[in-house]
Amino acid sequence: MSFSKIILVGNLGRDPELRYTPAGDAVCDFSMATNEKRKDKSGEYQDVTTWFKITLWRRNAENAAKYLSKGKPVYIEGRLRVDEWTDRDNNTRFTLVVDATDMHFISAGRGEGGDYSGGGGDDEEYATHSGPPQAASASSSASAAPSPAPKPVATPAGDDDIPF
Repeated sequence: MSFSKIILVGNLGRDPELRYTPAGDAVCDFSMATNEKRKDKSGEYQDVTTWFKITLWRRNAENAAKYLSKGKPVYIEGRLRVDEWTDRDNNTRFTLVVDATDMHFISAGRGEGGDYSGGGGDDEEYATHSGPPQAASASSSASAAPSPAPKPVATPAGDDDIPF
């Protein structure tokens, strides 16, 4: 048996785009950036940003479109794949794509969490669960699960830096 699972904590690079399949399933796409510091050859720390294209389905898709916006922090779990494509200059490019199966909103602190932060205070996260079309259930209900939220990362660069 084998499987692919990735966990990301980062910030949205653009507002979510919601659409519906002919069967009526909600689908939402957005870009997400993760940031980390790495030492370069000279020993200096450099910020390294990695971009991902995220796809959410059903209730997660609708919640993301309703409550998230560019720059907001979010926790995503899903399956990672790499899409290969050719740009206008005939160069082979790659895009990191996550088919998300779980999403948790991350409260950015008092007054910055938006409508999705609820009224429970700082550092709470709220989760919704639903999988992509191949999942057994068509939808699930939202559930609240207070716990310490991961620290949000810096807001990513503009959309011009996104490779897709």
